[in-house]
Amino acid sequence: MSVEAIPTSKRANPTIKLDDGTFTGTTTGTIDKFLGIPFAQPPTGDLRFRLPQSVDAYTGTFDATAMAPSCPQQDLTLPISDVLAQEAVDALLNTVYGVVFPDSEDCEYFPKYCLYINVVKPSSAANDSALPVAVWIFGGGFELGGPSMYDGTSIVQRSIDLGEPVVYVSMAYRVSAFGFLASQEVKDAGVGNLGLQDQREALRWVQKYISTFGGDPTKVTIWGESAGAISIALHMLTNGGDTEGLFRGAFMESGSPIPVGDITGGQPYYDDLVERTGCSGSSDTLECLRGVEYQTLLDAVNQSPSIFSYQSLSLAWLPRADGVFLEDLPQQLVLQGSVANIPFVNGDCDDEGTLFSLSNLNVTTDAEVTTYVSEIYLPTGTSSEISQLLSLYPSDASDGSPFDTSVFNAITPEFKRLAAMQGDLVFQAPRRFFQGQMSGKSDQWSFLSKRNKAIPVLGSFHASDILNVYGGGDMATYLVNFVNSLDPNTNSAGVATGGLLNWPQYSNSTPTMMTFLDGLIPRALSDDTYRSDAMTFMTELSLMHPI
Repeated sequence: MSVEAIPTSKRANPTIKLDDGTFTGTTTGTIDKFLGIPFAQPPTGDLRFRLPQSVDAYTGTFDATAMAPSCPQQDLTLPISDVLAQEAVDALLNTVYGVVFPDSEDCEYFPKYCLYINVVKPSSAANDSALPVAVWIFGGGFELGGPSMYDGTSIVQRSIDLGEPVVYVSMAYRVSAFGFLASQEVKDAGVGNLGLQDQREALRWVQKYISTFGGDPTKVTIWGESAGAISIALHMLTNGGDTEGLFRGAFMESGSPIPVGDITGGQPYYDDLVERTGCSGSSDTLECLRGVEYQTLLDAVNQSPSIFSYQSLSLAWLPRADGVFLEDLPQQLVLQGSVANIPFVNGDCDDEGTLFSLSNLNVTTDAEVTTYVSEIYLPTGTSSEISQLLSLYPSDASDGSPFDTSVFNAITPEFKRLAAMQGDLVFQAPRRFFQGQMSGKSDQWSFLSKRNKAIPVLGSFHASDILNVYGGGDMATYLVNFVNSLDPNTNSAGVATGGLLNWPQYSNSTPTMMTFLDGLIPRALSDDTYRSDAMTFMTELSLMHPI
């Protein structure tokens, strides 16, 4: 269907009515935006470290012309090393990690809530348009980030240009300790994985209100990258795989069911917060943390290890099995068949681990690698298991990541080795395990992004594929097709569109990946068989020794 441009000079700011509330947004050309709409009550005071509470029916008038502050962010320092070339630094700072997020726990300093939702839609979309809906969940290692990282305008514009318009939604959710506090106390109170619970509440909001914006609540695809993609995978696993009608498809970039353990594994970090905030003497430390002054709590959270600390991807704050949202370990739920039977796309960047290996450059010998792996990732692993793993990930630079770069980019004797292991442990091996388990059960597609391979040290680094979507690349067309038809190749009428290479479905018998490449041939098909022995053993270890 076509959308005709309406001269902006003749249009007032758009308004939309939800319940008895009137929201005023902004318009640009053929696209309207409604930003910063609260979907849950501020998680402050007694609501801090509790399940999200829905907002009351809207009344009055609301300014929806700008995004609200992000939820509280954990302080971190990007691993900008002296060994990085300026080209690599620019790739980090000026693309996917170059955003500073204003944050707030509530509306004390800002007239907005931190739990808010944004809707970007074609201006012509009316409440009877029934357009498919793409719901974006941002990434950031479960420690930082917000919807303001990326603007959905380019996605909606691409959908309009293709004649397959969609409505774009993005939501905020609690991150770091505010969203993923973990301990026995948290488990006993049933308040684990609050960031995931926030996302689920936002999806319920979509079901209730999206038709007013022209969206079809029965045609929702959840889509995200990194922590956002991992979140989506966990939404597929929760509730016995019952989606509750909240979504019908999933599009995951660099994220799948990860090898994490029980929520009590976060006890040391919880205890540290309790100590730093003066709650040690309390008979109810969780209740005490609810009453701690915000800045005091944030300062304590900032002392916990970040994703760019020495322990890297062994995160302090992340989803864990809590007995409520995740009734068992994620990969065990996959084995049990507790997975939503919906079409999905799942893929990775080629060099997922390079960025996260810049924080352990002081690990430079075989002995130090053995110690690092055993202490950080496999504290319950045997010496023979660790020895076998290291034999499958040798120190030869030509085998390491960035892959296919020979002996180049070996900024330390063990950098490329650690990058290969860490990227496979958290991203590549879990994806292959998930897709293998879902073979024959769901329609699925897989991809590998090998673009930006020439960036020194980093190669096709984690999150570099985002530019291929939000930057208007060919992945955006595949995405729009999938949101419309649950097939990346065709539009809602089942007709191949976009003039792109046909993307075959993935199965164990034909593990075909769409591979995005630099150069004159931007796309090719490849088999998901690389590092087979290494990743098979990695998966065996992760099932026995979750992080």
